[in-house]
Amino acid sequence: MMLGKTAGGLTWLFRYMERCENLARLVETGQRIALTRPDRAESEWAGVLKTAWAKPGFDAHNDAVTGEAAVDWLLRSPDNPSSVLSCIENARMNARLVRTALTREVWEAVNECWMTLRRELQRKVAPRDLPRVLGVIRQRSAFVRGSLTGTMLRNDIYNFARLGTFLERADATARLLDVKYYVLLPSAAGVGSTLDNAQWEMILRSVSAEGAFRMIHGRTRRPAAIARFLILDGRQPRGLSFCYSKIGSNLNHLERDYGARLPSHDMADAMCEDLERATIEDIFDTGLHEFLQDFLKRNAELGAQIERDYRFFA
Repeated sequence: MMLGKTAGGLTWLFRYMERCENLARLVETGQRIALTRPDRAESEWAGVLKTAWAKPGFDAHNDAVTGEAAVDWLLRSPDNPSSVLSCIENARMNARLVRTALTREVWEAVNECWMTLRRELQRKVAPRDLPRVLGVIRQRSAFVRGSLTGTMLRNDIYNFARLGTFLERADATARLLDVKYYVLLPSAAGVGSTLDNAQWEMILRSVSAEGAFRMIHGRTRRPAAIARFLILDGRQPRGLSFCYSKIGSNLNHLERDYGARLPSHDMADAMCEDLERATIEDIFDTGLHEFLQDFLKRNAELGAQIERDYRFFA
């Protein structure tokens, strides 16, 4: 069995890489939503900070919420341990820890990502440069992911790396879906009548799913159809159902590799089964926000259980 520190280093390397990309997507979503409601830009950015679990730290270092301050906090502030700049530093540190488990291509992709983002984020990002910088963050993250899938042996090393990717991606997609909607709405009919379709479309664009959604649903932009696509459609690679199908598969491979079924395997299977049984009508009737908050809690609990089961800190 792989050393727990190596398993943990691999998982967290790819959690941090995925987090870099997802923070860039969250900032892009916040910018687009704020532009549609300039009279409420402050509250929109406050919602983005809350979604990223960055609001308390931001408030401790800033007097007021502005778009410029929120972007700087999320991308590069040294006082924010979850900024993009902090995440890429942590990703590289973990890559160095597990260097012998990585192919040369993966290590070089991580190192080049680190050098590029340090250069891009060495000073505040001007509003006119923000789309380009966010694109660079996403692109460099994709290079690392591509080098993993294109060069790594499909063994326990690969499975721990993929667990990190999909645990983090599931968390991020749930947060993106929740970025605007904190209040329980009473029914599916109520959701359809009050949510702004233009903002739902921005959520689709933020996960690069606009074209795929149109391929399946045509030009409809009904909130229920978009939410169903991002939560329950197992074909959408940033969707919750897709992420959990991969988490379950990677844990099954580890079970076979090590000959042991552990509590995290049962937790992942339960999540997969709940997503398979769920309908979007039930989710909206209960409350989209409540569903997403419960999902985030269970996803975090699974991540913690995987760390215990495979002795990441032993």
